[in-house]
Amino acid sequence: MKVLGKPDAKPSRELDTFENIAKDITVVLHCHEFTCRCPITGQPDWATIDIEYKPDKRIVESKSVKLYLETYREEGIFHEHLAQQILDDFVRALDPLECQVTVRFNVRGGISIDATTRYRRPQTA
Repeated sequence: MKVLGKPDAKPSRELDTFENIAKDITVVLHCHEFTCRCPITGQPDWATIDIEYKPDKRIVESKSVKLYLETYREEGIFHEHLAQQILDDFVRALDPLECQVTVRFNVRGGISIDATTRYRRPQTA
């Protein structure tokens, strides 16, 4: 583990993982205090992010998820792109059986945006 138990750990796009010993488990992570910035105006955006996955051999360590999400705090990114980027990073780190990321952004200009993207590992014959 690179960040767990290390109080001086800095935000990083690297996700720590550990061995999955469960036979059939679904993990759901909820982040209620996510912030990033509008890529056009630079204004702050707030969201709730839900990451749900069915692990194979690895499970993500939650402190590394917190630090990973903090890296977006000053980044300008479209909401839909954010959902896909998080999904891609989780799939790369975990090689899960399934993963789904939903971002739910607070109202801005009278409109709220939810975006969901999914991954399912292809079946091999």
